[in-house]
Amino acid sequence: MAYVIAIMVGIVFGAGDQYLGTLAAGSVLGTWSWTVSGMSAPWLILPFVAGMSQDRPRRAMRLGLVITLSALAGYFAMTYSPMESIPLRDFPSGVFHMVTSMPNPLWIVAGIISGPLFGWLGHRWRVARSWVAATLITVALCFEPLARLARGTLPDPAVWAVEIAIGLAVGLAFVLVARRTPAAQPAA
Repeated sequence: MAYVIAIMVGIVFGAGDQYLGTLAAGSVLGTWSWTVSGMSAPWLILPFVAGMSQDRPRRAMRLGLVITLSALAGYFAMTYSPMESIPLRDFPSGVFHMVTSMPNPLWIVAGIISGPLFGWLGHRWRVARSWVAATLITVALCFEPLARLARGTLPDPAVWAVEIAIGLAVGLAFVLVARRTPAAQPAA
């Protein structure tokens, strides 16, 4: 059942992320929606949270991979869907072209690596209150805007300020949870 939920959540996440970015193109919501859609940190948090739900490390890694690949599938499928004014007959060839055109193969490889890794880190947070896991999630949120600024790709600074604030709140939440809640015991 966890895999079915992961597939459904992943598809909805990926499709929603892609659609949010499309809304900016039509000026429906402005640049903030495109900026949010372009964030990388949520794509790491997704498998982390999936991994937090698991007692066993291998299952957490598999679930992290499944939810990440499902999110990518949802993203690619939404790109060539009727909701994006693409005729259904163009769906197979459009998705194939998108999946095989650069830089998307790099994103797929990154998902194949980061999905299991962050699933495992979520598991480590659950069973051991791993500070490495907590730090990596906090850093992903707090420092992504700075990396974007260094590259000159910071389109909406207000969104990035919110991401940093969320990162600081998440970091504080990790500290508070670690102080008040013991780690779950791993399954035998």
